[in-house]
Amino acid sequence: MTVTGELLSADLQRRYVTVNDDVCAGERIINLLRPRSADELINEEDFERDERLPYWAELWPSSTVMADFVLSETGSGRDAIELGCGVGLVSIAAAMAGHGVLATDYYAEALEFTRANATRNLGHELDTQVLDWREIPDTMGRFDLVLASDVLYETRYADLVARTIERVLSRDGEAFVADPGRVAAEAFVRACEQLGLQVVPKAKRPYLAGQVRQTITVYGITRR
Repeated sequence: MTVTGELLSADLQRRYVTVNDDVCAGERIINLLRPRSADELINEEDFERDERLPYWAELWPSSTVMADFVLSETGSGRDAIELGCGVGLVSIAAAMAGHGVLATDYYAEALEFTRANATRNLGHELDTQVLDWREIPDTMGRFDLVLASDVLYETRYADLVARTIERVLSRDGEAFVADPGRVAAEAFVRACEQLGLQVVPKAKRPYLAGQVRQTITVYGITRR
């Protein structure tokens, strides 16, 4: 780990109660520092302002499946963006697979953990950017590979995620969205199709850990 990475990890461990998780993705083990509990981070003012909840702090099964998928099946050498990177698992896996990665999240705190975890596993930080899907800046470019995991947990996100992917996906690019059967999944597929995007299930993988039993579908999205 670089000196900068060590300092950032130490600072995060000072500011948060943290845990370490080892995640197996492809043939790699990715070690992640994250907050012990997302519930401990809930801020009533943030929630009253825009219903913001710290989902970024959890290690979701869909991100574990997506990390394995990226390392196993999506090639290398593409300009990639992750939408909702959380603590950085999928972005790190994409970098390990040989992609150039921009990790984005609504929370600046998530990006701190992503940079710290990148230095732990890659030896260097990743490029990061705070991104509000409702207000994507004009300066945001387009990417050959767009990644998102478990982002359809509210009905209103179906159209929002579809529009965000349409905005940042390059002409010949490909997006992958991992979903465990959330409420907005079907509406998301319809929203993509209305925007001229084709959605095809690329993989369906079981996730079993303790009492958690999910089936994760990885959707592939391209322009028609």
